[in-house]
Amino acid sequence: MKKLLLSAGLAVFLAMSHNSAAVADTKITIGVDVDAGTLDPRLARDSTAMRIGDLLFSGLVHLTPSLEAVPDLAESWETPDPTTFIFHLREGLTFSDGSPLTADDVVYTYQALTDPQFGAPQQALYTPIKAVEAVDPRTVKFTLSAPYAPLLSYLDMGIVPKALAGNGADFALKPVGAGPMKLVRWTRGSEMVLAANEHYWGKAPTVTEMTVKIIGDNSARAQAFEAGNLDVIQSPLSPQDVKRLSADDRFGHAIMAGLGITYLNFGVKDPLLSDPAMRRAFAMLVDQETLVRDIYQGVDEVTHSVLLPSSWAYDASISQPKFDPAAAVAAFNQLSWTDSNGDGILDKGGKPLTVTIATHTEDPNRVQAVEYLQAIFEMAGIKAETRISDWASFSTNYVQKGEHQIALLGWLGIVDPDRLLYSQLTTGGGNNWAGYSNPKVDEQLNRGRTETDRAERAKAYQEAARIIAEDVPYYIISAQGYQMFYAKDLPVEKVQANPRGNLRGVIGLND
Repeated sequence: MKKLLLSAGLAVFLAMSHNSAAVADTKITIGVDVDAGTLDPRLARDSTAMRIGDLLFSGLVHLTPSLEAVPDLAESWETPDPTTFIFHLREGLTFSDGSPLTADDVVYTYQALTDPQFGAPQQALYTPIKAVEAVDPRTVKFTLSAPYAPLLSYLDMGIVPKALAGNGADFALKPVGAGPMKLVRWTRGSEMVLAANEHYWGKAPTVTEMTVKIIGDNSARAQAFEAGNLDVIQSPLSPQDVKRLSADDRFGHAIMAGLGITYLNFGVKDPLLSDPAMRRAFAMLVDQETLVRDIYQGVDEVTHSVLLPSSWAYDASISQPKFDPAAAVAAFNQLSWTDSNGDGILDKGGKPLTVTIATHTEDPNRVQAVEYLQAIFEMAGIKAETRISDWASFSTNYVQKGEHQIALLGWLGIVDPDRLLYSQLTTGGGNNWAGYSNPKVDEQLNRGRTETDRAERAKAYQEAARIIAEDVPYYIISAQGYQMFYAKDLPVEKVQANPRGNLRGVIGLND
């Protein structure tokens, strides 16, 4: 019996044509927007690295599309007390090169993740882990410094081989994991080729070979799919392409609420933006409704805080500043930015109010959004400049160095409110690129981690979200939708879409 499309990030199963003849040798080609920065899962920062990493590696647990933690390398686990987790590995596990996978590899992986010197981008997700020990070759014990509610949501991190992963850059380019696929070759900036891992512990994937094509422009990627050069594409996609492809009965599709946000990241360390009152004034110039309705054409959802509408922690009463250009100008005036020369440009002490809005070239809708914001800012008397560059230059070499003033970008994989908030908005968080700091937010986000009752966790995140909405280190433009399109003759019986964008459901491995 077919399962129905479920909302709010739940599993989607869609019936597809089954190519029964293509069993022994099944190949598919998918299109992605950016190349992976690394294929070492511990160092992954971008969506492609994480999604391909989910195919090349396996974690202690696997997160289903409904975000349930189910056994993966660990066949079972127990929690004798709130700060102790004991995982029991499956018997006979191996990596894709045939070498054994043991508790020592798990310990090695998590010791790196928790070591500040290693520099894992997601280190903050693992800081409550006090110790990881190999009890025996198939048993791993985690000891926490305090109860940690979201722990299982983060233990899908790919386990790396201790014998190889210390090779640094070489391992990042030639990874060896224990996932359902293995890397055959990687032509940077062009494509990756993956093949089924014959040593995978679980059911063999239906797809024996996957080619991953990097096509940066969203519309070009959609056109390649329509032309038959790609079998699968997924978010990010341009709204006009989503509407066209959705109406084309040649293709199957899944459209659902995603697990991401599109937002403006304010550089709070920048002298111009260090005062929350200035950030609130700029926020009142963000025409959120038009951005989502006309530029994103309704594929995303307007939302007003850092808590996703699909989250159990969501509170509709929390709201960031609303679009109000007159109130914005009045706020700038109160901060001594006035049109003293009568030339329509706000200034202070003879210096014009100038700000730079940045984004990346790969997403034409973000480029259009930045240009629209530039026009509104200029109408309000601000000299707004744009900085639009390729993803690597924008992200790694600009935003992540905290050099931006206002940057338009997105954040994906929000499997728990902690996943977005803690690393990005606590003082000194590993992904807190802008340098935001508020002790009250720190207190609530730490409370949200250590409370084990979900209702109490929700209260903590809601209180943090209220403060963040007032401080405006982030301005949330939308909760992202997720879309996948696929050829109806894809050689798997069913495709399962995942709001995280992970791809096991297109190679025949459904949860």
